[in-house]
Amino acid sequence: MTEPGLLSSFSSALAGMVARIAPAVVSVHSHRLRATGFLWKPGLVVTAEEALADEGEISIKLPDGSERPASVAGRDHTTDIALLRVDTANIAPVRLSAAIPTLGALAAVVAAERGASTAALGIVSLSGERWRSLRGGEIDARIELDIRLRPSQQGGLALDASGEAFGMAVLGPRRILVIPAATIERVATRLETHGRIGRGYLGLGLQPVKVDDGVGAMVMNVDKAGPAAIAGVRQGDVVVALNDEKLSGVRSLSRALGPESVGSVLDLSIQRAGEPLRLKVTIGERPET
Repeated sequence: MTEPGLLSSFSSALAGMVARIAPAVVSVHSHRLRATGFLWKPGLVVTAEEALADEGEISIKLPDGSERPASVAGRDHTTDIALLRVDTANIAPVRLSAAIPTLGALAAVVAAERGASTAALGIVSLSGERWRSLRGGEIDARIELDIRLRPSQQGGLALDASGEAFGMAVLGPRRILVIPAATIERVATRLETHGRIGRGYLGLGLQPVKVDDGVGAMVMNVDKAGPAAIAGVRQGDVVVALNDEKLSGVRSLSRALGPESVGSVLDLSIQRAGEPLRLKVTIGERPET
């Protein structure tokens, strides 16, 4: 049998935990879209990039009901992190915890709906290693929650049972994902300083093709001013290996073009008109679009 008062104590502790974090959690309103964000630093709000409109005005609604205009300091679609500048007055920023919750641990998500605080409770359904998103972003830990969230709640803070904020909840394909604190700190810091995340660039349009011993990437078009063209890559070439490792597909080339790749050298093994060729390409930085 349950001890008298046990559930009441748990409920009170949970409510207190949510109440402590809620003042730093805000609603984000952009063109026809609603999301949640949290105060990361004074004057800087982190939110889910995918839930932020591409254009139009942005406003932040605070828990006290006041509304303030915001502007985009930077956004990175590969990690689903956007950084907004806004006058946050005397609100205390959230302190993020680098701890990764264990499988089966309780987790709460504190979000906001038109300025009003919301909360949801669930468990950690997956706690795994570092992974790469489909858009090529490096995520420091794979965390999934068995919890239900509305679209307006993505960008909310994920809390562990001790009340520590370990990341930002976002809507993934058929599941709720958490962008962990380490990823937020790394990406948001760079967005604050540079306004964008620089990524590697070869200047190639590629399409997967079958080759004798596996998969290659055919060069469909070449940026004449890009690094690959300067190194001698031509339209019609087929890339079959990267740094002496056979290509598993076009994505394996894309995975080599992360933020840390700029300035490094790739050794491309190429087939040109049926003949083998090796070219060294110095990775450039992807131009802003």
